[in-house]
Amino acid sequence: MNFRNFQVPYSIDDRYSKKVAYFSMEFAVHQPLKIYSGGLGFLAGSHMRSAFELKQNLIGIGILWKYGYYDQARNQDQTLQVTWMEKIFSFLEDTDIKFQILIHDHPVWVKAYYLRPETFNTAPLFFLSTDLPENDYVSQTISHRLYDANVATKIAQFILLGVGGAKLIDELGYSPDLYHLNEAHGISAAFHLLNKFKSVDMVRKHLVFTTHTPEEAGNEKHDIYLCHKMSYFCGLSIDEVRRLCGVTDDLFNHSLAALRFAKLANGVSELHGHVSREMWSKYEGICPIISITNAQNYRYWADKQLYRAKDEANDWAFDDRKKYLKKRAFDIVADQTGKLFDPNVLTIVWARRFAGYKRADFLTQEMDRFNKLINNTKYPIQIIWAGKPYPLDYPSISQFNNLVHLSKNYKNVAVLIGYELGLSKRLKQASDIWLNNPRVPREASGTSGMTACMNGAVNVSTDDGWIPEFINHGHNGFVVPKADYKNMTVHEQDKYDFDKLYDILENQVLPLYYDSYDTWRQVVKNGMTDVRFQFESNRMADQYYELLYK
Repeated sequence: MNFRNFQVPYSIDDRYSKKVAYFSMEFAVHQPLKIYSGGLGFLAGSHMRSAFELKQNLIGIGILWKYGYYDQARNQDQTLQVTWMEKIFSFLEDTDIKFQILIHDHPVWVKAYYLRPETFNTAPLFFLSTDLPENDYVSQTISHRLYDANVATKIAQFILLGVGGAKLIDELGYSPDLYHLNEAHGISAAFHLLNKFKSVDMVRKHLVFTTHTPEEAGNEKHDIYLCHKMSYFCGLSIDEVRRLCGVTDDLFNHSLAALRFAKLANGVSELHGHVSREMWSKYEGICPIISITNAQNYRYWADKQLYRAKDEANDWAFDDRKKYLKKRAFDIVADQTGKLFDPNVLTIVWARRFAGYKRADFLTQEMDRFNKLINNTKYPIQIIWAGKPYPLDYPSISQFNNLVHLSKNYKNVAVLIGYELGLSKRLKQASDIWLNNPRVPREASGTSGMTACMNGAVNVSTDDGWIPEFINHGHNGFVVPKADYKNMTVHEQDKYDFDKLYDILENQVLPLYYDSYDTWRQVVKNGMTDVRFQFESNRMADQYYELLYK
């Protein structure tokens, strides 16, 4: 296949004819392609699947991570072990495209690999690698580990995605109408485009941006002198960068630069749109921020037999299928932990990226209360935890390990490793309750609960991210009512949420599941119906064309 003058290799729907190049640090399109860490990748993966289903004129640009994010293994005592295994992807095609980019005033060779749409039913995807014999070892390591902990390597990765991705597009002869940055990691592309178009207005005309971070501290900032030394700004002087990007101190704020170079940006839920507009309002020269709520791909995630039983109003088949899904997932629990879970028992799952604000161990904040819940013989429960902490986030790793040690005291508590796409789907099928308790308003969107719903789980959540748009309490899920969080300390907020969450579990959820199962089943079905119509990624991919690309 010739990759020069590249065109999307299927007929395009006229509604989506505008040419778009979509940049993302991570894509989770299918379990075998392990180049993702968490929600950002899951979201990008569903977006690429919907772009394919809707026949949109869009290509994805990412990085081929030689060791992925990391592989989650166990130490001798079952605690978390971070391992790095080389990944081999025989289904990717070598494009024979090779070019150089400047990193640290030093030419680095970049090679591009291609994922054909028919392989995993996605838009065409291109992945960049520096792991080439032409490069010195340090340059080779740029594409080794997703979100490398070394600051200079991380900046080099941002240059690879942004400048490398923009140069690849030039090599392909694709000439997109729009460059869409999914998060600010690829904003170095703007400096490449500035050299190409010779005008900030022209760059603005071609750039749109999706922000996923609802708090200022979470947005990446790096020393502007280090970025300059690393050739991040494609030849611009520091003074020019300050002027263009509104930098007043010595920190280059990637998101702020993206908001100044883009013509339009979006937050990833209605709430996040409000939070973002308020957060960035004190800066000058930023683009408007709309909101397009995240969504997940029904075709990839949903259990179709469960939906069929629901649509046919066949309650026996519905219950039988859900039990089977639970039983199958419990084989993984037994294999990893030696614990035999019962498909007839209400199962709570907390599974996602481990990060402080997501409060993984929230249920265990007061052990008396936890023991009462876990040892309840009238309303028995089982709990599964899973997720990947960042490999150098020691507080989160410690949280994970504490849960492992805690789980050894109970037959009905398990902590699993290997939380990637495959296990994620199984745990959603295992789950009766998908527990989500981030500290409001720190979750920009959060999408794991959407795919949980698509597999017959009920969301029990704090009122953050996409949840305010979805949960109708008691009808399709359960939500902790918002308090006046702004005037609370973190400790007060945690205490309030904890008490409310336990109250909902003990007095509403458990009695409903065990004493009124017909009503419980209806809550499950309501969630399945509502999520399919509001939070399916074809809706989202369509809105990107309608609202962001127009």
